Amino acid sequence: MLSIYVPLVALGLLAFGFAVFSVVLATIVGPKRYNRAKYDAYECGIEPVHQPMGAGRFPIKYYLTAMLFIIFDVEMIFLYPFAVSIGMLAWFGFIEMVIFVLTVFIAYAYVWRRGGLDWN
Repeated sequence: MLSIYVPLVALGLLAFGFAVFSVVLATIVGPKRYNRAKYDAYECGIEPVHQPMGAGRFPIKYYLTAMLFIIFDVEMIFLYPFAVSIGMLAWFGFIEMVIFVLTVFIAYAYVWRRGGLDWN
């Protein structure tokens, strides 16, 4: 009965082993450049410089592009269960997926028409 879980446990052990191996190897082989800023709290190793108020703002297009990527990426994830269970869903599932894909396409066309995908 438990033999059906052997591949799952093996995959979990393989993933855990790869993660541990990667972290250990990175600490051994990786570059070791230390500076004062790297030991400061909440710093990434870059020396902080004083900027005037509002000088370091990102354009709103950056956030819009990120949100569009997340939205369309999550919507496409819904296609995977459909692909797996297409045999059981028959025509009902096919029609539902066509409606879903058309809705995603309409949203994509709307964003494209409004200039949300322009990188300039």
